Amino acid sequence: MKSDQFSSHDFERHEHAERGHGGRRGRLFESGKMKLLVLHLIAQQPKHGYEIIKEISDLVGGGYSPSAGTIYPTLSWLEDMGFVQAHMTEGDRKQYHITEAGNTHLQSQNDQVKHLLERLETRREIHGNDQLLDIHRAMENLKTALRLKLKNNDFDSEQVRQIAEKIDQAAVEIGRL
Repeated sequence: MKSDQFSSHDFERHEHAERGHGGRRGRLFESGKMKLLVLHLIAQQPKHGYEIIKEISDLVGGGYSPSAGTIYPTLSWLEDMGFVQAHMTEGDRKQYHITEAGNTHLQSQNDQVKHLLERLETRREIHGNDQLLDIHRAMENLKTALRLKLKNNDFDSEQVRQIAEKIDQAAVEIGRL
């Protein structure tokens, strides 16, 4: 199926499936980023689904591992779009290879891929550096406090403005350190 034939409903349904384990704690991968990462990994070398799961887990660090329920629909989508092709290998396992259309798409998204890889490297460094554990804990506390506040819906527009202002002030102060 060509990209112009893919309905917006199909795209949105796949975007929802893309959230994987990261969706419970907030979205690690923004819309479409998992597809780009998987395509990037396949472009480096043809891979089986399990190898992709392992490489993403290593790239992200911090105990994150995408589920098979995230990776295999992503691979199917990439295949439907003509960006990858599956070849059967010994043991009847599929190995995914990038196509010319996939390379073209990946090149057109080069800046996004670079940004995503930098973001994942920063995340991995934070999770892997014991000296940064307090920062990581504080970041998680802030996310949890915001999630709880937003979930309860017990705030007005003035409180929203105040919360945003406090976060902006903290960002400025951190940037000055």
